Amino acid sequence: MAPLLEVRNLTTHIRTRRGVVRAVDDVSFTLEAGETLGLVGESGCGKSMTGLSLMGLLPPGGSLVGGSSVTLDGRELVGLPERELRRVRGNDIAMVFQDPMTALDPTKTIGHQVAEPVLLHRGCTRAEAADRATEVLGLVGLPHPRERLNDYPHQLSGGMRQRVLIAMALAAEPRVLIADEPTTALDVTIQAQILALLADLRTRLSMAMILITHDMGVTAGHTDRVNVMYAGRIAESTGTDRLFRGMRHPYTQSLLASVPRLDQDPDRQLPTIPGLPPDLTAAPAGCRFAERCRYATDRCRAEEPELTGPDSHRYACWHPTSGPLPLGSAVVVPRPAAAPVAVPDRPLLEARDLVREFPVRGNRLPGRGRRVVHALSGVSLTLGPGETFGLVGESGCGKTSLGRLLVGLDRPDAGTVTLDGTDLGRLRGRELRRRRRDLQMMFQDPFSSLDPRMRVGSILREPLQIHGLGSARQQRARVAELLAEVGLPTQGAELYPHEFSGGQRQRIGLARALALTPKLIVADEPVSALDVSVRAQVLNLMNRLQASHGLSYVVISHDLAVVRYLADRIGVMYLGRLVEVGSADDIHLRAAHPYTAGLLKAVPVPDPDLERAKRGSGISGELPSPVDPPSGCRFRTRCPLARERCADEQPVLRLFGAGHTAACHFPLQPPLSDTPAVAATDASGG
Repeated sequence: MAPLLEVRNLTTHIRTRRGVVRAVDDVSFTLEAGETLGLVGESGCGKSMTGLSLMGLLPPGGSLVGGSSVTLDGRELVGLPERELRRVRGNDIAMVFQDPMTALDPTKTIGHQVAEPVLLHRGCTRAEAADRATEVLGLVGLPHPRERLNDYPHQLSGGMRQRVLIAMALAAEPRVLIADEPTTALDVTIQAQILALLADLRTRLSMAMILITHDMGVTAGHTDRVNVMYAGRIAESTGTDRLFRGMRHPYTQSLLASVPRLDQDPDRQLPTIPGLPPDLTAAPAGCRFAERCRYATDRCRAEEPELTGPDSHRYACWHPTSGPLPLGSAVVVPRPAAAPVAVPDRPLLEARDLVREFPVRGNRLPGRGRRVVHALSGVSLTLGPGETFGLVGESGCGKTSLGRLLVGLDRPDAGTVTLDGTDLGRLRGRELRRRRRDLQMMFQDPFSSLDPRMRVGSILREPLQIHGLGSARQQRARVAELLAEVGLPTQGAELYPHEFSGGQRQRIGLARALALTPKLIVADEPVSALDVSVRAQVLNLMNRLQASHGLSYVVISHDLAVVRYLADRIGVMYLGRLVEVGSADDIHLRAAHPYTAGLLKAVPVPDPDLERAKRGSGISGELPSPVDPPSGCRFRTRCPLARERCADEQPVLRLFGAGHTAACHFPLQPPLSDTPAVAATDASGG
């Protein structure tokens, strides 16, 4: 029986000013009905361009060349007139794009956009299309779908917008769904919900799916077969179980080893893939991975290996591997002495009872007074010299608001932040600027935080000029020193931010934060947008620089695996409050709060058996509005253990061990006592 989708010798060229980019090079695979195929690899390896090529949605200058063939249910799609191809797109084959905010039209309602494919492909009335839009929005789990029809994209959360994109793709019941990084920008809890939704819909609708991702954990739990792509070509192709237990290509082996895991030894470096993928305008003569491969020989650099082996497991390598790297193969890294779990006698930074609220514009209702977003509601923490404190929680829980208060970029409505005993809230003007030299921030998006009109050398030199540190010659020498410290070439000082990759831009952001030799760096989602291999490089770099400079870090992330690797202590935030604080082992092995346990369950694990076993577990539902948070325990609306007391009474932090506190009426571990933890224990939920 012929496969539902058959791709043969797919080759996509894109003409640019620099030359012809061979974005996809001789790719072949099949897809059966009801099957999920994963496309895995780093950014720029050709995954998304493969999906766009199947849809006929190529960028300007793009074309399918050679003997490219895409057959859907026996019908050849390559060469179809545009009018015929439009009848296929959205009807027989549909795509869920990576960024829902840019994929959705901000000027049109949700109902209009979801109904549009039905109007185009089914020839029904507008009323029937609206009914179908309501039905499919309900199918993807959007709350109150009929009421959402008149909403605009900006009125929805990130998880809701992603559900709307899925609803648009499913509206005409396609036979093949291409999901391009459908969960990259989402919290791990919402990611788990979206992936479970896609798996359920695939089963219910007998739909085939191509899942494009760089996340090996997502791949492990949600695919049947995997194509590992590198530099426009397939490097390895096999079943998911076989890939994770007995991969044969060194690139696959390195990708898996680079993933930070909850059981990762924090005293060992994460294995990394050195260098960058090759320029596809001039691909190397031999194996495209040779320059980054630990096993490469002269033959690898001279001859390109073919994709060979039985249909059940094919790979393109002259020196194949025999499974994952041993867990103890990474080198041990010198790290600062571990900070004590209890609060040190002289904390570097101390925050007490921080409150931050933002007014809601144009939302004063009769009898309700002024409405505000409750970003922080009485948060306290301390940080010792050389310590790393991790802040985890979903988007909208207040992590970034807290980070901005800690570095003095914003002022609290109540509470204090002290650095070395000095209250930052009392400082003004020159004195505040001087103290800010000790407090720096790495922002979440390195591209938007770097001035695109300035060269990197000027960006790094600017804080030195503002603070009058050194002569021009000394400042230039400091810039070269900073670039070397973060692993960038000295000549990079003459380039602009857009001329660097995402990982390199994050290194520039770290260099900028180091320029004034600070005592504390607040790193806001420092690796969330990076490929797994680049993520490992940045995490190793942060560890190395902490050891050499004696830095303290506050690391903000929604990924507990990343925070577990970096942090000495971890604080779990939910809707403006710290609900649990403890050592990394306390949080990972002895979680007391149901929210912490839900976050841990949602972390993708690069093991097919473990990841599939987690389906249906974890946290359900969306984060409540911070404008009108639930009474009592704010987590009760999503908590499986919630009872009547949770709605009436706000829980206080109680001790569960030395330095381990949690605020829950019905915790997962027995507390040491029912007496509330005193403020000196290291955190307060307010």
